[in-house]
Amino acid sequence: MTVIVPWALWVNRDSGWLTHVRQVISPNQDERPPGVVPEWLVVHGISLPPGEYGGPWIDALFTNCLDPTAHPYFHEVHCLRVSAHVFIARDGSLTQYVPFHKRAWHAGMSSLNGRTQCNDFTIGIELEGTDVAPYEEIQYQILASLISALTLAYPTLSKERIVGHSDIAPGRKTDPGPAFNWKRLKSLLV
Repeated sequence: MTVIVPWALWVNRDSGWLTHVRQVISPNQDERPPGVVPEWLVVHGISLPPGEYGGPWIDALFTNCLDPTAHPYFHEVHCLRVSAHVFIARDGSLTQYVPFHKRAWHAGMSSLNGRTQCNDFTIGIELEGTDVAPYEEIQYQILASLISALTLAYPTLSKERIVGHSDIAPGRKTDPGPAFNWKRLKSLLV
């Protein structure tokens, strides 16, 4: 099934923000090290509470406002200081939390090709989902459109420089998981 994305995504290079996309500014960001630019894209999977979709919880987590009494699982994660550059919900809607030229706190302890501190040189993209439930077709369409916009805006990125969180934090992270269809994404990036 092919879903037609009715609009193109565009990155404002001066501000680091996508145009015409919902913005929720996360405090969990800082400057990239001097001279370091985005070189890789990291695909993540997230659902809060685990296995549940929708609701205000991801915004709350990324803005340090997650109420630990709203769900038993939130006691474990409410004090985390994490973010991502962009979140793609199950319905394909986009939220941007951190401008792309800044460092989002999405990778944690990580390494890629012998380089540690992956937050320094990556852009973090969260998809609403779990390791075991198939992602939605619209999420693949939006992700492909986002990747095209990012590679156009940042020549240091490419369609070949995309990894999962599990690739940069093996043994610690499993997302986006076996339910993520890498072949489907690559077919949309031609």
